[in-house]
Amino acid sequence: MAKVNRHIERILLVCVALTILSSAIIGCEYFPESSFELANESRLPKWFSLPAGLARPDVSVTMNYYVNPWGRDGTFILYDKKKHVLGKISAKLRGEAPLSSNGFPAGPGNDYPSFEVITANGKTEIIEHKKMEPVFYITDDPAIWKTLMRVEPSAASPAIGPK
Repeated sequence: MAKVNRHIERILLVCVALTILSSAIIGCEYFPESSFELANESRLPKWFSLPAGLARPDVSVTMNYYVNPWGRDGTFILYDKKKHVLGKISAKLRGEAPLSSNGFPAGPGNDYPSFEVITANGKTEIIEHKKMEPVFYITDDPAIWKTLMRVEPSAASPAIGPK
């Protein structure tokens, strides 16, 4: 009888461990690290196109950042004015931290503007955070693109900067 109880205890322990692990992985989708709205004056990210009959003022985009053990991700959701989901895209953020305009990780003294190089469906965008607010912009500034697209993918290393 004692052997049966120990066997059941082990099975329960494995089930609890699997439940906790899967909750930690799946739960990240429901608890973003941060959430932002696309500025009304900003264009849509390249991976979204306007549905027929709608103009840019008729839609909004929410972006959520997630920090996982395997890297940083983002989710972009396109809504109409009634908050119906028109599209959803998962994206990969480059590096381990946001970047400043010189290509180095943003940090004390150069927090804003900060930038994220994000790729979804093979298309890359540079997201700009102009100041500490829940708003983001899509940047088309050629100088920012030139600098940030020449930065090594591991932006966390202090030895990394523009080539």
